[in-house]
Amino acid sequence: MNLNGKTALITGASRGIGRVIAQKFAAAGAKVAVHYGHNRAMAEETLAALPGNGHLLVQADLTDPAAIETMVNAAIAHFGRLDILVNNAGIFESHPLDSVDYQTWQEKWNRTIQTNLLGAANAAYCAARHMIAHGGGKIINVGSRGAYRGEPDAPAYGASKAALHAMSQSLAVHLGAHNIFVTAVAPGFVQTDMARDALKGQRGEQIRRQSPHHRVAKPEEVAHTVLFLAADGSEWLTGGVVDVNGASYLR
Repeated sequence: MNLNGKTALITGASRGIGRVIAQKFAAAGAKVAVHYGHNRAMAEETLAALPGNGHLLVQADLTDPAAIETMVNAAIAHFGRLDILVNNAGIFESHPLDSVDYQTWQEKWNRTIQTNLLGAANAAYCAARHMIAHGGGKIINVGSRGAYRGEPDAPAYGASKAALHAMSQSLAVHLGAHNIFVTAVAPGFVQTDMARDALKGQRGEQIRRQSPHHRVAKPEEVAHTVLFLAADGSEWLTGGVVDVNGASYLR
């Protein structure tokens, strides 16, 4: 898969799936804007490890619409254009209804929706406005199987990812006339820092056994799917949500 001559902005690229997406995009020939929210040191590690040159480090708090606009504009100014946006950044915070107080419940919902959904929506808006004026592009949103199977201990996370999938489909229809293709991926558990605690001990064994392969995904497997969606030839998947969960959840 070839991304020679393409430019891409990847949110949440300082670690985990986002870091591997950035590496795969750069290895395929793309110029990559590596976004981070707070951990500059890890983002710099990602940037330094990318093959090729001309890449960029960008920072934005995804709960801040003005910061998102500045981030997208910085990528466009650096590269001269933006061909691909990957909305990968997200948070997962536990807040079981019967265990948290009302204030905590509201805080978790607000922070999760602001980051996982509204942050992605605002980045998509800013990127798509540029793409409309410059002949098209691709937007890929990283959702979750939790949008379908439920997240009982983190309902805001499940709701945010379900809404992200729905937004992807709505934008695919609306932006199709502008040669912009919008897709989403829905991973199950992935071997990342975010999932480390959940994958420990007996609970981790139960999670791995949800798949007939008795394991969870590697970040490279999710990143490979994102790369496929970003490359030429995948355009007719626009509006689709691709499950990347090792048959741990079927729909």
